[in-house]
Amino acid sequence: MRWSCFLILFLLPVTCFAQYVITGKVLNSADKTPVANASVFLNNAVAGSKTDDKGAFTITNVRSGQYDLVVSSLGFETSHQNIMINGDIRLTDIGLAPKIMMLQEVHIKPKGDWAKNYEKFKQCFFGNSAYAQQCKILNKNLEDLLDLDYNSKTRVFTARSADFLEIENKALGYKIRYLLQELKSDGIANINYYEGTAAFEELKGSTSQIRKWKKNRLSAYEGSSMHFLRSVIANNFNNEGFKVLRLIRKPNPDYKGFGAKYNQTLVNTPMDVRDFVKVTDVTGEYALSFSDCLYVMYDKKRAHISDKDSKNLLLSPDFMDDPLTTTLIFNEQNAFFDNNGIIINPLSLLFDGNWGRRLIAELLPVDYVLGNGD
Repeated sequence: MRWSCFLILFLLPVTCFAQYVITGKVLNSADKTPVANASVFLNNAVAGSKTDDKGAFTITNVRSGQYDLVVSSLGFETSHQNIMINGDIRLTDIGLAPKIMMLQEVHIKPKGDWAKNYEKFKQCFFGNSAYAQQCKILNKNLEDLLDLDYNSKTRVFTARSADFLEIENKALGYKIRYLLQELKSDGIANINYYEGTAAFEELKGSTSQIRKWKKNRLSAYEGSSMHFLRSVIANNFNNEGFKVLRLIRKPNPDYKGFGAKYNQTLVNTPMDVRDFVKVTDVTGEYALSFSDCLYVMYDKKRAHISDKDSKNLLLSPDFMDDPLTTTLIFNEQNAFFDNNGIIINPLSLLFDGNWGRRLIAELLPVDYVLGNGD
């Protein structure tokens, strides 16, 4: 069990921005010898390090929160370990298992299909935003690295990578090593999903470039799920520009493949944080929980309009198509998240709207913080 009970939330603590240190050692699990030059990093974060000749490593500037600690080295199986950081931590020795090389079955596909699928992949992976146009994959021999497939009957597109993709995002100023475990785009259900392991590294640039990157990072952050969840923890999401409403969504019994798939009713009374968030008995871990859907709208200016104007806005015919809104659809009773504003069990929620359209091009490391000049 993740907890023994829920504690009703009356006032959430302000997010803690203290930074901590992780130390440990990486050994060959077969003979207990040190593994030198292994990459040790927090998944989807900037924080990372390399092991020295004795297999030791130190990761600094770590925000509190729950992380997936990843250790990878050539010739060894990659190791994953969930850790919760609330202070400096010394890990027990991490054993890496030598990789056993096995011949895999090769599926020969027409080259033209791969080229067409690669264009589809970039759309599903990077998206169609202005930032997406500034992202590129640096690896060579991508046909050997990426496994792409499209089923025209089911309209399902899938992708995975055999090794880390080297991605350069010149819009946000990051180089990302991304091991794509699964990407799935369902053209009928209109659901897109991807998951993988990522290591972030800040690009080097001129003063003007760095200033632009900080500006773009702030733009990517504002209104994002990370921004929302962090403001929920600090109990100031209204002041940060968010409003949360109840959306009652029921399947339309008359739906025949066209028209409205759902009958929806939007309750135009803004919700309080106690209506949809609970704390758990795990320090630094919280849960979104709601019987219906949550409708999250973002607009700094809109957040401070009068109740009368707010009610008129909610009744406007184009409100449900607002590009700065997201519908949170629960697949599980609870969606857990940590101090960094990251969903711990991502399959527990579906994002329909703004957050669902934010892909790798808008991806920020989980340890992103607003810095000087942001």
